[in-house]
Amino acid sequence: MSVSQPASYSRAQIILHWVIALIVFFQLIFGESIAEYGHVLREGTTPDSGLVIMANAHIWSGVAILVLMLARIALRLSHGAPAPISGPKLQVMVAKAIHGLFYLLLIAAPLTGLAAWYLKIRPAGEVHEWMKPVFIVLIALHIVGALWHKFVLKDATMQRMVSSSA
Repeated sequence: MSVSQPASYSRAQIILHWVIALIVFFQLIFGESIAEYGHVLREGTTPDSGLVIMANAHIWSGVAILVLMLARIALRLSHGAPAPISGPKLQVMVAKAIHGLFYLLLIAAPLTGLAAWYLKIRPAGEVHEWMKPVFIVLIALHIVGALWHKFVLKDATMQRMVSSSA
């Protein structure tokens, strides 16, 4: 099945992008609660209710990211995505690589976190932990790229993620 390339993302794709971004920021800021919770449990002490709430929020936010990413991928496959705005080949390649890594991490992070927590697969937990700095670098590159397009190149790249054609 051939999917045409729309001029902008659909309203659903835009909403998914921003909801996932907000949940990822929550995870990056409050994600240490799950490690602290695990430490408290291993010590055999009783965690306070706030820590339990934050640890559960981390787990369920990860599940939400996974479900929303699967929906985002389904939408991308069924509705397509706008073609990259023309530019140097290197710029287009870097943008595609960053987006590909985002998609990979946004699926792998919840899966490794769930495997580490529920299945007690220690290497999955280690992989899950080192994803945080990778996410931070990718987010920084993504923001710099968006601002570069907006203020230096003055093209419509950012507009496609804030305003839908549908």
